[in-house]
Amino acid sequence: MKTNILILLWLFVSFNAYNQCKGFTKKECVPQIKPFTYNGQLNMAVLNPGDVAELIVTFYKGQDYRLFVCAQENLGKIEFKLLDSERNTIFYNKEHDMVNYWDFHSNATQQLIVQVRVPPLEEEVAVAPSGCVSILVGFKE
Repeated sequence: MKTNILILLWLFVSFNAYNQCKGFTKKECVPQIKPFTYNGQLNMAVLNPGDVAELIVTFYKGQDYRLFVCAQENLGKIEFKLLDSERNTIFYNKEHDMVNYWDFHSNATQQLIVQVRVPPLEEEVAVAPSGCVSILVGFKE
């Protein structure tokens, strides 16, 4: 019985966090992708300090793109990399003043890996802050 209650509580908390992240993404992140057209895919997760997440995205030949990483302020500056299928770095925002987007032209249809990293906490706290991180892709029409 206790296990069922704990599972239901965990599902409720997870669902609530997902909905809050979805609301944050739609309200705060999607408008910032302009002048590119948002592709409509919500790629988001609730992450903690020190977490790393990856997303595989298909980019099409001849298209101009904006890759945009948006996160809640309490997580700090988010690092992101764009990697090819062999995990070679194509772009790393740490080498570009921690910008939160990168505009580029795709010369080939390819699947690339977007890797995001939340900075670890500098000091230990009882409860680490979690927050929403969104990866959005826009294209020029």
